[in-house]
Amino acid sequence: MKKVEAIIRPHKLEDLHTELQDAGFAGITVSEVRGYGRQKGHKEIYRGSEYNLEFVPKVKVELVCTDDAAEKAVSIIVEKCKTGEIGDGKIFIYNIEEAIRIRTEESGEGAI
Repeated sequence: MKKVEAIIRPHKLEDLHTELQDAGFAGITVSEVRGYGRQKGHKEIYRGSEYNLEFVPKVKVELVCTDDAAEKAVSIIVEKCKTGEIGDGKIFIYNIEEAIRIRTEESGEGAI
């Protein structure tokens, strides 16, 4: 099993969510996060004053899937979230040793 974790632009979430559902991914976890990479924050003007925002608002999307489905998840994320500009985000892929559904105590791929 794999855990696919993507940090994306917030306005890309709805399209990504719809596409992942249509592709058969049963569940995702979404968190609002803030951070920076090469973007190094950005400037905003509020009531005539300029402010430096060091931490840019992003969305973290996490999903656990079978090894075979991880590549499809990654391709969907790239397709739906890529703009070609700095700040598009990152995708991280982790190996998952075990998964257990608490309600039924089912384990392994059946639990996801």
